[in-house]
Amino acid sequence: MTADNFTMTFESFRGELKSFILRMTASVQDSEDIVQETYIKAQAKIDSFRGDSALKTWVFAIAANLARDLLRAKKRWPENVTDICRDAALSNPQFFQEAMQIGQTSPQGQFEIKEHISFCFTCVSQSLPLEQQLTLLLKEVYGFKVKEIAEIMAQTEAMVKYYLRVGRSKMIDVFDHRCSLINKQGICHQCTELNGIFNPKQEVQVELVKIQMVRDAENEDKGKLFDLRMKILQELDPFESGAAELQLHHLEHNRQVMEVYLADDS
Repeated sequence: MTADNFTMTFESFRGELKSFILRMTASVQDSEDIVQETYIKAQAKIDSFRGDSALKTWVFAIAANLARDLLRAKKRWPENVTDICRDAALSNPQFFQEAMQIGQTSPQGQFEIKEHISFCFTCVSQSLPLEQQLTLLLKEVYGFKVKEIAEIMAQTEAMVKYYLRVGRSKMIDVFDHRCSLINKQGICHQCTELNGIFNPKQEVQVELVKIQMVRDAENEDKGKLFDLRMKILQELDPFESGAAELQLHHLEHNRQVMEVYLADDS
């Protein structure tokens, strides 16, 4: 493969790679740095690529290893990250001033409940063990096959299936107990609260019924509802949507809050 062909192919999935690393690290800066480092490493090693797997799989393996190296030195976020960060936001007027400014001036400053569902998954998934988080994203969001994930992670297919099963089960359980969109007993109402702040004239129930996950909440089993949540993530690019700048601002706030929280908790 020539250098030009490599660059052209890499650019065809750069957006996917960047969103994958963002969802792994919850950091815009880390995602940008890792994608750039991945490109440099892959380009330098392109002569060693034998074509035994797709180039995309090979490149994702490089990026996943870089992300794992970074994340191994960090603590996992707690499952109630959204509660902790909500309390921090409410005591931080500057955060809301910046958020409202983005909402009023940015072409990517809309508040959309679908985007917040994606954002929420990114935050809560930081509570998973690293291998489970990685497997879940690769399979459920980015559509890699088990065999490809095994290559990316340098694991057996049996271990990939195990990580996928336990990671999926854990996230289903977390959202079943937390998310009021899919369970009336859920304790988190951030989607509706934030919609009321940023879209005061918008009827939240009208917006909610547009989301299949919400429409099916009374009728589908927990696994099916989780699949619908994953479908939302598949359809959204966190860097390119109409809500991207606002949600990335929220994500950076949560990342900073978690850094302080975990440091104080050590």
